[in-house]
Amino acid sequence: MSGGAHLPRGLHLLADFHGVDAERLTDPLAIETLLREAARAAGATPVGSNFHPFGPGLGVTGVLLLQESHISIHTWPEHGFAAVDVFMCGGARPERAVDVIEAGLCPTSFSCRDMLRGQLPPSIVSPSP
Repeated sequence: MSGGAHLPRGLHLLADFHGVDAERLTDPLAIETLLREAARAAGATPVGSNFHPFGPGLGVTGVLLLQESHISIHTWPEHGFAAVDVFMCGGARPERAVDVIEAGLCPTSFSCRDMLRGQLPPSIVSPSP
């Protein structure tokens, strides 16, 4: 490594899915199954999960814990909206997880932002001699 820079330890993707049919956003088992498929597609290894439904016709919040970090989801069926965080490190490919989730939710639109995690702030990185 040159310049004392550190490689990122992981990639965190923040995806917003709009225009999703409400039925796709209310079933915690179906949502967990989708997130597990997404993790497999990304090359990640699930190690635990917790999904909570808020009642008939209401949303779900859940997290799939991964050896490589996590995938979390929060749904609002009354607004046709799902917020998804995909954070993975190592050789996992979080963008593949987002692709699988997009295909499963069938949104009319979505946006995705990324953030590298684990880098030292520039003020801490010492210059190379």
